[in-house]
Amino acid sequence: MLKKILIVDDEPDLLAVTVARLETSGYEVLQAASSEEALEVLKKNKPDLILLDLLLPDMQGGTLCKQLKADPEFKQIPIIIFTASIIRIPEKIIEMGADAYILKPFEPADLLFKIKEFTGGS
Repeated sequence: MLKKILIVDDEPDLLAVTVARLETSGYEVLQAASSEEALEVLKKNKPDLILLDLLLPDMQGGTLCKQLKADPEFKQIPIIIFTASIIRIPEKIIEMGADAYILKPFEPADLLFKIKEFTGGS
């Protein structure tokens, strides 16, 4: 069975490239462009991992991360934060309860390596 990954990012180009890369690497990919959309997707699907942008149009990714990590239904799902900011990122990750982060722009191989750390591969 394919591992399911939810990508939450409002940058269409990044989303399209990342979805294509993950699908060709054997993952089932769900996508959302906002926190609200992510919550709707999560009501219907339980992914094996969430890739979450910090800057979203409706709610900060950090707020969504905290909300998911506080919810018994979702707290075990690993969350990898996507961010272009390097300011205080290790402290922010701990504060919001995320499992890891990857800096934008990223190399596809680095992203796949990070995902495999938490999913055991596809």
